[in-house]
Order: sequence, then C-alpha cells, then structure tokens
Amino acid sequence: MSQNVVSLSLSTEQIDQVHSALAVLEKNLSGLVSLSADQRRELNKMGPKSEMFARKAYDVVAQSPDIMPGSFELDEFAADIAALDQLRPIITRLVALAQRGEDTEMALGSDIYSAALEGYRFAKLAGKGTALDELRNQAAVRFAGQGRRRAAAAGEST
Repeated sequence: MSQNVVSLSLSTEQIDQVHSALAVLEKNLSGLVSLSADQRRELNKMGPKSEMFARKAYDVVAQSPDIMPGSFELDEFAADIAALDQLRPIITRLVALAQRGEDTEMALGSDIYSAALEGYRFAKLAGKGTALDELRNQAAVRFAGQGRRRAAAAGEST
C-alpha cells in the first residue's frame, strides 16, 4: 500500500470499554435535548456578546430580585448559567474527540480507497479472470461518466 495515513487496531476489550464509557456518558448526560430544525431556527441565539449581556443582566437581577415580577424564575436563570458553565468544557472535549474520530474515519477511508485503486491497477496489469471481471464491473459503475467530465474540463481549459 503506497498510502497509509493512519494505522488503527482496536481490541475487543477496548471497543467494549468505549461502549461502556459511552453508556455512562449517555446516562449522566440524559438531560441533554435534541432540537428540531424549526426549534433551532426559532430560538434566540447567544453568541459571545449576548453572553456578556446575559451574565451582566443576571448580576443586576440577582442584586435586586424585588424589581422582577413574581413569575420570573431567578433560580432557574442561575441554574441555567451554572449548567452552561459545567457543560461547556465537556462539550469542548466531546467535539474535539468526535472531530478526531471523523478525521480518523476519513483517513482510514482514504487509505482503503487508495489501496483498492492500487490493487485494481495491478489486477488489470495481471490479466483476466472472474474476480477481475467483477472488479471491472464495479469500477465501471463507480467511474461512469468521468471520461465525459475530463473531456469537458479539458475543452474548457483550452
């Protein structure tokens, strides 16, 4: 194999431990919500500037709770800020791990696909056979239309 971006081998024990750890995460983070696309669109978004405003607003309201109507839930406001502060570092780590997982998945896929192309080239040079005929049929499906695209691109660049 001429390309080998990543080599990864996970034991059954490691896979079992990862699944156990994920189960623990899912159990302990069961309060996380899933929003629909419509809900995401409709919610007010809090960026860095909005967060500074919101935290200052909390400070003001917490110092003078009597200015708020009785229906205002100051304790829930405080709990939401505390939960956000607890959750952020966890999410940062999870996102970083997920990104590494996606990058590794992409690298493995690229290694596999490069090896398949290399194997196909060598198989074509070696001759004919039933297995090669099957591989050719798969390649024909995979690369259908690329000759037309290349010809069109060559025509545009001249």
